[in-house]
Parts: sequence; C-alpha cells; structure tokens
Amino acid sequence: MTYLELKQLEEQLWHSADLLRAGAHMSATSYGEPILGLIFLRYADIRYKQFKDEIEAEYNKYAGTRMERTLKEIAIEKCGFFLPEEAYFDDINNAPDDANKATLVKNAMIAIERENETMAGVLPKDVYGQLVPEEEPELLSKVIRVFKDIPEDISIDLFGKIYEYFLGNFASGKDGGGYYAPASVVQYMIEVLQPTPGNKQFLDPACGSGGMFVQAARYMHNHNASDDDLMNFRCYGVEKDPDTNKIAKMNLLLNNVRGEITEANSFYADPYDAVGRFDYVMANPPFNVDEVNYERVKDDARFNTYGIPRNKTKSTKKDSDKKETVPNANYLWISYFASALNKNGKAALVMANSASDAGKSELEIRTKMIEKGIISQMVTLPSNMFNTVTLPATLWFFDKNKPNTSKKDEILFIDARNVFTQVDRAHRKFSEEQIKNLGIITRLYEKDTQAFQDLLNEYRTNLNTQENKEYWQEQIDWLNERFPDGVYQDVIGLCKVAKIDGEDGIKDQDYSLNAGRYVGVVIEDDGMTKEEFKDTMLSLNDELLKLNEEAKQLEEQIALNIKGLFGE
Repeated sequence: MTYLELKQLEEQLWHSADLLRAGAHMSATSYGEPILGLIFLRYADIRYKQFKDEIEAEYNKYAGTRMERTLKEIAIEKCGFFLPEEAYFDDINNAPDDANKATLVKNAMIAIERENETMAGVLPKDVYGQLVPEEEPELLSKVIRVFKDIPEDISIDLFGKIYEYFLGNFASGKDGGGYYAPASVVQYMIEVLQPTPGNKQFLDPACGSGGMFVQAARYMHNHNASDDDLMNFRCYGVEKDPDTNKIAKMNLLLNNVRGEITEANSFYADPYDAVGRFDYVMANPPFNVDEVNYERVKDDARFNTYGIPRNKTKSTKKDSDKKETVPNANYLWISYFASALNKNGKAALVMANSASDAGKSELEIRTKMIEKGIISQMVTLPSNMFNTVTLPATLWFFDKNKPNTSKKDEILFIDARNVFTQVDRAHRKFSEEQIKNLGIITRLYEKDTQAFQDLLNEYRTNLNTQENKEYWQEQIDWLNERFPDGVYQDVIGLCKVAKIDGEDGIKDQDYSLNAGRYVGVVIEDDGMTKEEFKDTMLSLNDELLKLNEEAKQLEEQIALNIKGLFGE
C-alpha cells in the first residue's frame, strides 16, 4: 500500500466519526471510545486470520500426543492473543442491521477479554447500545461496514498507523491532548535516542496512549531489528486515567509491542521499582502540576536524588484539606527521569520552556544535574506543535554514561523553533526529512560522519528518481550549507556545544538550559554589533523572567482575593 493509498483509506475510515456525529446519542467528546474499540476488533480479526493456518497446523501436528497444546496457547505464542469465534468480524458484520448488533459487539469484546488476561477490562463493551438509536437502528451496522473496508492483507505496521491517525484526530478535540503526543515530536525524540532492541527495558511514567512505546518499536523494526529482539524488548507504562489506560493497552497489542501498562499516579506509586532500572525513559508528562503532596514525595529516591523543589506552598483546597505541596512538579518529573536510568541509560522528555530557566530550588537541582554531566542535549521546539499547547516546549535528553566520556562538561543545544512544516493555521509538525535533518546534528556531534554521508546520498538518490526535485535539492542544500565539511560545527541560530566553564559558558549563564542563550540568532544588518545585540537580548530575557514572576504573584493574589470575597 502506497502512502497516498494509506491516506485515502484513513480519510475513508474517518467517515465513521461523521456517521456518529450525525446519528449517535453521545457527546462530541465520546466518539473516540467506540471507534477505537471497533478498530481493535477489526485488527484482531485480520491479524488472527493471518496466523490462523499456522496456528491450526501447529495444533494438528501434536494433537493426541503428550506434546498437545491448546489453540489458545499456540495463538498467544504466534500472534500475541487468541480470538474466539464469537469475535469474528465477518460474522458480526453479516448479522441483521438491528439493535442486536450492539449485543454482538459487546459479546465479542467480552469473549476477547475472557480469553486474553492482558485485555481484562480494557475494551469498551458497554458503549455500543448508544449507536443503535430508535430512529436509526442500522447506524452501528453502517459504522462496522466502514471498517470492513480495511483490506485483510494490510500489514500490522500500517494498521498501527491507522490507529495512530485516529488517536491524533481525537486528540484535536476537547481534552484529547491528555493522551496523545504528536507523532512527529515523538519520532524526533526516538531519532535522537536511537533505541536498540534486545533485552532492554523502556519506561514511560506518563504514557498516555502508549505512543512512545509504539514509535520506539517501529524505529527498531525499520532498522532491521529481528522479531526475537523485539519480543525481548519490554515496555512499562504508567497512566492514571482509566480510559486512557485502556487505549494504551489496545495500542500496544495492536502494534505487537510487549509490555505492561499500570493504572496509577506516578507521583505516589512506583509499580516497577524504577530507580536505576531502565535502559530508556521517555514521556510527555503534564506541565506545571502544582498540587503534589510534599510529604508523600520528599523521601522518594525517584524524586530526591537530585533534590526536591522546596518552595512549599499551601494547597488551594479548603482549609481542612490543606497540606504542603510542591510548588511546581516539573522538576519532580525531571528528577524521576534521571533517577530511573541504569548506568548506561538514556532518556528524553518534553517539558515546559520555563523549566529551562527556573530559579530557586529548581536552579539548585538543575545545577547538580549539569555538574554531574548527565544532561546530554537540549532542544527548543517550535510553537503550535501540540494540540492543546500553543507555546514552545523543550526536549531534555539524558545520558547516564556521558560523565564517563570527554563530553562530560558540555551540552549540545539545538534551537529548532524555525524548523517546522505548517499543517494548518493552528498546527505545525516536523516532516520526515526535518526529523532526519535535526537528528543528523546529533549524529555529527557524536562523530558519526558516515550517517551524514548516508543521508546526503539518500537525498541525492531521491533527487534523481523522484518527482519534486526542488524539494530534494532543498534538503541537500540545508545540510551542505550548515555542515559543508561533513563534520559537526556550531551553527548560529541552530546549534551550539556549550561548555560548563569558560566565557559565555553554562555557569556564566546562571546554569540556564535555554538554547536561545547559547545558539544565538542570525543577525541582520540592524546597526548593532554582535555584542550589543547579545546584551540587548539578555536584558530583554531578564526582563521577561521578572515579568513572568510578577504575573505569577499577581495570579496568586487574585486567587486569594476571590477566596476572600466568595468564601471558597
């Protein structure tokens, strides 16, 4: 299936949401659950059919002998789950177009959960009665027929992309961003981390729909990881929202990713005994959480290894419930990521820009991490990359082995704010080539010059064999103009390796991790010298930090005034 054919199929399948909007008795924010459930049901049917002959052959080979195994045991081994007959999609699709269709779908999902322990309580069994309204009892049948159009020879990788497409569309609605990190941002994070398969463990303590795990597995598959290697790669996620937890479990099974998803609050629960355990940690955690109970986290090694934010405030809850809280949980997440890594572990997280310059106790934590040498890279993202966040965010990268290398006392900064593809007026993304171009900066910094040449050769091949030659020439020019010798160099406005000590070093910048402080900007002819421009920008940045602090204090005062007026 070509890229264009996949896009056409995705748009055709999205017609199912249009049908629900027109006829279903449910709110606009509730479409996702039944549709994602039907996608999974269709996936399970197709994948099981692809293995059915092999499963039955294995069963018949040993039937009646001491080595006899059940169809269920063999199926779980071959394709990851067992599909009972009552869950066959064709049988459901061919049933009469009446209210009983909802019962058939429910019974199919009950049967799948019964036969597959990992799916217990995951599937949306009770929502389909709303899809057979009295005035249009055939509505559910119409939706099911839409998904019947998915070809039965589709690859599992493409099926995963279809699921991802729906997650992205649902995420654009109200509260959807809570479970979905933009695919292109995740792909870039993976491109930098370069996860390797085998007996490795991967943690996401705020896993949402499980997209980090899926993209990591897809990256390894695309880089020739064997099935056995991927079977040994284990993912461990934590998600506190029960509905999103279910979506994540479906996502992992649909993409053939092995692992566990635990429903818990990562601030107060450590289901995997995380400290020092994991090879990779990735997440897009919620920003600026301000109601974390200080007493419950202050002695937890996940958070206090590098220090706990100490500017304790009272909760905004009613007086009887007031407890000391961490003023901002951003650095709890940052500390958690670092402490969860084993001695060779690597991590990447999405974080609010403000964390890069945060002061007081957050500054102390950041200073300790910088001086220990575990922060490997900082990347400022463009604005409007996330469906629910318009301001730019920052990617933090950790490498626990970095203190043992010559790079211990330096950090690579990348300012990617001007590298993006406009999707629509409100949203941006990284294109596939932009991900590769940004990723190659890291490769060059690691002295992997061959990766640079390979990417250039790929673009030159595309230039000679594909349409849109201007586009491929632009990619070649982008690389050659910035790295003409095929080796890493600092590029004004894009990237810089900053030392901890020395003039204009990280220490001189008050241990700021804001890429803009180091990378600089391309200066036009505005009458200022480079030093004058630099001083001006630093002054403006200091002023902005001061204004932000004043705004925060004003916000707190307004909240107190409202409480005094209304007694809340």
